[in-house]
Amino acid sequence: MKHLIAAALLCGASLHVSPSLAAMSEADCEAAWTRLDADKNGTVSESEGGRYYAKLRVANKPVEAGKLDRATFLNHCKVGLFDVDKIDPGAPLKGANSFTEGQAKDRAIAHGVTNVSAMTKDADGIWRGKGSVDGKSVDVAVDYKGNVVAK
Repeated sequence: MKHLIAAALLCGASLHVSPSLAAMSEADCEAAWTRLDADKNGTVSESEGGRYYAKLRVANKPVEAGKLDRATFLNHCKVGLFDVDKIDPGAPLKGANSFTEGQAKDRAIAHGVTNVSAMTKDADGIWRGKGSVDGKSVDVAVDYKGNVVAK
């Protein structure tokens, strides 16, 4: 199961994959790092690892000097920071949403949605926009709890 989740994370993370109860294994984290650091320079820029940078912003963990190094990545990975979050049943949920548009976009990107468009908050408090998952265009919604739904 962990290897299936790791494969999903490495391939863009399908939004319907259930996360494991434990963080990725050390081997899974090393494999993710190797894939991300394709140029082998010892750091990953935001353009190389946008999903990971978004996850770090959501968790309020700033990246020093705009370069994510191997040790920092592995530490965050091993504690589960980069795991796919579980989506609440019935999401997106109506409610007062205090996220800014940028915070809503980060949550979508952190869940594997790419090319996220401008988002607007609807009357139900749900941020809505467009994006891509696995190269397919999707409608994306982010609710007040941070649930991300892409269809």
